[in-house]
Amino acid sequence: MKKILIALAVILSVQVAGAQVKSAADCKKAVESAEAAAQNPKKAVKPATWLKLGDTYVDAYNSPFGNAWVGAGQQELMLIMGGEKPASTETVELMGEPYTKETYAERNYYFNAGGILAVIEVTKPVYEDALAKALEAYKKAYEVDVKHSKDKDVAAGIQNVASKYLDAGMTKYMLGDIKAANEYFIAASEASLTEPLNVVDTTATYNAGFTSWSLQDYATAAEYFQKCIDASYFEDGEVYAKLSDCYSKMGDAEKAKNTLEDGFKAFPQSQSILIGLINFYIESGDDTDRLFALLDEAKKNEPNNASLYYVEGNIHNQLGDTDAAIAAYEEANKVDPNYEFGFIGIGIMYYNQALDLQTKAQEELDDEKYMALVAQFETALKNAIEPFEKAYEVSKDNSIKVNVAEYLKNIYYRFSSENADYKAKYERYAEVVSTGNPL
Repeated sequence: MKKILIALAVILSVQVAGAQVKSAADCKKAVESAEAAAQNPKKAVKPATWLKLGDTYVDAYNSPFGNAWVGAGQQELMLIMGGEKPASTETVELMGEPYTKETYAERNYYFNAGGILAVIEVTKPVYEDALAKALEAYKKAYEVDVKHSKDKDVAAGIQNVASKYLDAGMTKYMLGDIKAANEYFIAASEASLTEPLNVVDTTATYNAGFTSWSLQDYATAAEYFQKCIDASYFEDGEVYAKLSDCYSKMGDAEKAKNTLEDGFKAFPQSQSILIGLINFYIESGDDTDRLFALLDEAKKNEPNNASLYYVEGNIHNQLGDTDAAIAAYEEANKVDPNYEFGFIGIGIMYYNQALDLQTKAQEELDDEKYMALVAQFETALKNAIEPFEKAYEVSKDNSIKVNVAEYLKNIYYRFSSENADYKAKYERYAEVVSTGNPL
């Protein structure tokens, strides 16, 4: 089953090595001067006034980053930064990988194992809302420019803001702050749609949807995933699968199904869509012929995916077709001899058959029929032993092994008085269950 990961783009902050970033004090002076000009009625009607204000806010946003840039080498930065030294250095983990974190007064730098600067985290911004202020200034420049002579410059300014929002979202995501990342991705997506830029940033839009989905804000996620589809951005069908899941979580089964069907038509090779459809039909119980057709398509795409045969076995089992269920479970075992769920599927099927026969036997008043049911019950239980023991043998997951041991303990207890071997196995699996420690 394919996990959907966020589409992290490699976005490098473009700076010239050795170029000096303005100090916080200089940035504040520049902003104050530009703000004063924007308050002047004669200057406020000129787009250049607002462009200047937007640029000064962007400079203020850049200031705490220092002279470093994502992609720079640690040794390279030591030369560029001169005598500036970190207050502390430590090893941290980001997204499961080790990084060296250097702490400065206004920011933290995170270097990967190769000594490359991967993340810049600003801890002391000059203005908390510098990008929002810059965007408003660029919007104002577009508004007052009745001749649209500065559209190109305004669009460039807005694009710069949108890119910095996206960068900030990537940083927050890397640092594990999904909520903040989501806010920045949404801001990046919306900024890109601002006139006169008016483009769909598909990376920001997909990430806005993905992080909204991660936060279980399914309505917002659906909005941004739909925007992706409208912009012909599909992530090889993953957008359809995620959008369908949003509709499902919001209780709209019909939209969930239709979205998957649309996705299947466009991306018949997408396993996420196929698995989504399979799960939908299993849960709804509708149109099983269509379900098996989808399964056959999935197996053509991934002939070595044992889980697809396991799912097929479960469906046949639910439909009461025992022989077909066993055949599918056995095929899962052939595809991957170490796939424990194929064996587990057979074991549970026989075990449940035994429980049904036990219930019927308890309700049977005729002695002869009762004894016949008991014999069938014991046969079904013994049929479950071999697949469960194979599952126990091949599984590498201790929790699964303990669960399988629970079944085997119950089965061997039933026959523990028959011979010493059955008794010994009962005791063995009983110990596994009681200790939670597979032997």
